[in-house]
Amino acid sequence: MSNIKKELEKFNEKQKIVKLDFTGCKTAWEYHERIRVAFDFPEWYGKNWSAFWDLLWSECDADKVEITGEHTLRKGFQSYIEKTHELLQRKKDEREKSGYIFEYEVID
Repeated sequence: MSNIKKELEKFNEKQKIVKLDFTGCKTAWEYHERIRVAFDFPEWYGKNWSAFWDLLWSECDADKVEITGEHTLRKGFQSYIEKTHELLQRKKDEREKSGYIFEYEVID
């Protein structure tokens, strides 16, 4: 049985899901704080994109990320939303290369 098939069976049996809710978020600091709390990153999380990628890659063992509340954000957060999706997609692509599954979904 291939690694991907084994991972898919595991994935379907018991997913570890991170729920990331941006509902009502008002500031860049709060946006990153919600990331920190949702992913259970340490207090010293740097609240920037490099820190997010570093910890997403090294500390995140989730199988899936569910994002809610994007539609409640002001237009000024569009670049934050795009960067979040970009980094989550990058993790997905990197995991797939290694035969593992990682997904993210925007639920709004």
